[in-house]
Amino acid sequence: MLDTVADLPVATSLTSAQHDSGTERVAEVAARAEYAWADVVLNVQGDEPFFPLDGAAGALAEIERGRAVGTAGGALTPVAAANPDRVKVVVDGTGRALRFSRILPASAAWGCAVGVLEHVGIYAYTRRALERWVAARPVPEERAHALEQLRPLALGMSIGVARIEGPLPPAVDTPGDLARADRYLDSQSVRVGR
Repeated sequence: MLDTVADLPVATSLTSAQHDSGTERVAEVAARAEYAWADVVLNVQGDEPFFPLDGAAGALAEIERGRAVGTAGGALTPVAAANPDRVKVVVDGTGRALRFSRILPASAAWGCAVGVLEHVGIYAYTRRALERWVAARPVPEERAHALEQLRPLALGMSIGVARIEGPLPPAVDTPGDLARADRYLDSQSVRVGR
């Protein structure tokens, strides 16, 4: 795997195969002595190759607002709403995450003061929040639904969700998503004149 990115001008690290989530992998690297200076950690998950820069900036802004964790979400299309591979996030009027789900949560259960967004796999954490997240045992709901975000919610940690304007670029979670990502990349290459 490291051979794939060896020529990129970035530092790379191979983490333990024992981790269950991207957050656990990021925490392993953040715990190394050379990163002890970092008070905030940004994690762009591998299934978000076209992540929107405003999503990363928004996740970091949520930390500046005092949240323990920042993430991002965008408009939930009907296709994404019906797709269990697309994670949904219920947010309150301040942008605080109330729930993450693979199925569309019934709005009647939450009232009119909430919104549902498509979640984007970008996370910003304070160092303390990241350490607390990975030190806690996975909660049963997290394991049942394969949603790591349910652990910090169960711990009572505040997760702020920055709203991304405009259509979301494709995430890559399935082989079908890979074909869609190829088409997206081709359309972007044409747009920038490559």
